[in-house]
Amino acid sequence: MRALLRKIWTTPVVAEPLAPADDDRQIEAMARQVDARAQRLFGRSLHIREVDAGSCNGCELEIGALNNPYYDLERFGMHFVASPRHADCLLVTGPVTRNMADPLKRTYDATPDPKIVVAVGDCARDCGIFAGGYGVVGPVSAIVPVDVVVGGCPPTPQLILAGILAALDRRGTFQRIHPTDGPIA
Repeated sequence: MRALLRKIWTTPVVAEPLAPADDDRQIEAMARQVDARAQRLFGRSLHIREVDAGSCNGCELEIGALNNPYYDLERFGMHFVASPRHADCLLVTGPVTRNMADPLKRTYDATPDPKIVVAVGDCARDCGIFAGGYGVVGPVSAIVPVDVVVGGCPPTPQLILAGILAALDRRGTFQRIHPTDGPIA
């Protein structure tokens, strides 16, 4: 018992420093812009449907982080929905596999217009490390029209949020967002 207590008292704090307050303000400003543009385009808050078309789940973890207490997109009126019939935005991750090509197309068709599609991650952009695999049909843009591609392996929640904002701003115009591009103003 003493050895355990000695180890606890002699071990230094191993934690990451807090994010600068500027990051918090930037995320909050971006989320408010998404909400305002969604209100203007759809007349209500943004409803998001996430589709995993064959990824390794790295991007899903980052998308899931959008709901954690730090980002908490629900407070800005953005909601993840279970049905594409209730969605305004499709977040698609991974390269499209043979088994997911038809369900992705059906999900896209079931989503009411106007809709936006954001391809999340390098694999959704160009199949990433899965390129040339026997079960891979191609990138998301080979199956459904894509408004914005968010690069990164995996992209940060902030970049995903920036991608959604860019898709709302430039609906119908294809655009790439990569971690080196920086945040969108």
